[in-house]
Amino acid sequence: MALIACSECGAEISDRAASCPQCGAPREGEAPVAKAKQRKPGYEYRSQRMVGGRPLVHVAVGFDPETGKLMVARGFIAIGILARGVIAIGSFAMGLFAFGGVGLGLVTLGGVALGVGVAGGGVAFGGLALGGVAFGGMAIGGLAIGCEVAGGKVIDLCGPK
Repeated sequence: MALIACSECGAEISDRAASCPQCGAPREGEAPVAKAKQRKPGYEYRSQRMVGGRPLVHVAVGFDPETGKLMVARGFIAIGILARGVIAIGSFAMGLFAFGGVGLGLVTLGGVALGVGVAGGGVAFGGLALGGVAFGGMAIGGLAIGCEVAGGKVIDLCGPK
């Protein structure tokens, strides 16, 4: 083991050290050491206008820099990975009108859509369900299961009329 000078502060450090113990600078020729589980802070926007105690528009994407937890968008119009609002757009969206990878609401469009009223998506559950696989009172899809059905393969749960 030999001692070498730090390229930043000039302190003597071991030639085997990844960084200088004095100033933290990486040893010349070494890549900086990444912090364990370091998460980039997210992005957040809240409109000034409020509706029902929530912002008209709330965009929240990524992790909260203070808590390290995934941020949730909550507003009349909510946009984010997790979104809750009257109109919700996100990977997981909950609202009266929900659009996302997984959506839950009155009117829902998504990869997996759970709609009290209308649901459309790859897999759709709802009063009126439209999708590759559709389950509902009225179902239309490649595989349609319900009381009023149309599509490729149908399963009528209510029997002959």
